[in-house]
Amino acid sequence: MGRINQAKKNVFFGYVSNLIILVMGFIQRTVFIYVLGETLLSVNGLYTDILTMLSVAELGIGTAMNFALYKPVATGDREKIKSFMKLYKKAYLFIGLTIAIAGIALSPFLKYIVKNPGIVTLKELTIYYFIFLFNTVSSYFVSYKYSLANAEQKNYIQTNIQTITKIVTVLVQVVILLVFKNFLFFLITQAVVELLQKIFVSIYFNKLYPYLKDKDVKQLDPEERSMVWTKVRALVLHRVGDMARLQTDSIIISTVIDTNLVGRVGNYNYILTYAANFINVIFTSLISGLGNLVATESTQKQHDIFKVYRFFGCWMFGFATVGCWYLLDPFVGNIWLSSGWQVSFLVVALILTDFYFKGERSILQNYKVASGIFEQDKWLPIVQGVVNLIISIVLAYKIGLAGIYIGTVVSGLIGNIVKPIVIYKESFKMGAREYFLDSAKYLGVILGVMAILYPIKQLTIGEFSIIGFIILIVAVVVIFNLAFLLFFGRTAEFKYVSGLIKRKVRK
Repeated sequence: MGRINQAKKNVFFGYVSNLIILVMGFIQRTVFIYVLGETLLSVNGLYTDILTMLSVAELGIGTAMNFALYKPVATGDREKIKSFMKLYKKAYLFIGLTIAIAGIALSPFLKYIVKNPGIVTLKELTIYYFIFLFNTVSSYFVSYKYSLANAEQKNYIQTNIQTITKIVTVLVQVVILLVFKNFLFFLITQAVVELLQKIFVSIYFNKLYPYLKDKDVKQLDPEERSMVWTKVRALVLHRVGDMARLQTDSIIISTVIDTNLVGRVGNYNYILTYAANFINVIFTSLISGLGNLVATESTQKQHDIFKVYRFFGCWMFGFATVGCWYLLDPFVGNIWLSSGWQVSFLVVALILTDFYFKGERSILQNYKVASGIFEQDKWLPIVQGVVNLIISIVLAYKIGLAGIYIGTVVSGLIGNIVKPIVIYKESFKMGAREYFLDSAKYLGVILGVMAILYPIKQLTIGEFSIIGFIILIVAVVVIFNLAFLLFFGRTAEFKYVSGLIKRKVRK
């Protein structure tokens, strides 16, 4: 099956999965909020970020190994695949044990991290934490098995397994919440379901790729091992920096301000995460195809496809940003929950600013991964992480919650400047002036649409009503997309995308 067909299959199952997970997750979170309240919601979000932070080495191993598998998968070199997978297995077992040790070492400090936990005792907080730790550590003993399927562009296998697991988990957890109203039972349910899923995954992949159980596995050549570990070291630096920038906000909020704010902000981030997931289904599904493109096509062809890839990404992330700018706050405060769960307009504006530019960075990062560009900017995330921590902590004490997100936005923008320079230099052998000019055009149109929509928003939901909310949704959809069509409808990038859509419609 070719690149396009595999990508279409991945996109289809990705969208189905995201829709199901969004609906199920929304139901779960809503029931959780009304049954257990703000404090436990915040603890749940805080622990998730802490364990994500401890998983600092994972991205380096996983991404480098997927890149290493592209060539032997393309050539059908089964012996080389076995060698890489053996190395991958050993690395992931080591990571799992490392995270377990680091997680246990962190547990005595929970009393300093969780500020104002209300009636939740330290003993309860510790028990909850260790259940989270178990779920995270146990995943490393099987998750490496997905890498071969993903390298074969069969990402839908992992997608479908995770979707089914989510459906079962949410259904059981909702029943547990409604019947027992107990957070401990809620967490144990998730641990049991996910453990059963891991057992199934192990058995399934052993049958799908029986040759991976062969005992006769050759060692990789020194050059191949060196290539993998060079990329891993660079990617670990990326992961450390990203962790310091992306996973520390909730920890700073909890430690410096109040744990309960983690859940309040988490509701906004929850919606934005799924908005980004819907968009990224397309772009992450194409990474393997881009890797194949880089390996087989000319530099000019790569640049042309990159521009299309990036244009469509800015369109999608721009549309989501403008929609959420005017719809997110009234949705949280008037439809889903109540005004008590809202945060200030400045905080929402900063979160959405970071959302758009993070979307741009995700497009750049996907192309870097496909091209194997890991070492050239390995220190960039460290710089970003340090900048974020300094600004966020200092401003958190001075101006509160908004200060933390100022640090997030400023540190993120460093990546929006450096990453395209690196990609254009390494992949296209040219300067990035064209990229930044296009960025200014896309951003200019987005800001212009936001200005046009402001008086419409004042007229439709100045005094909130469902009808006004629906009218504003229609206005956002129509005006934003008409604006992009008007300004960019004649570009080669738009013609390429529209051509793909027309061919799909004809079929």
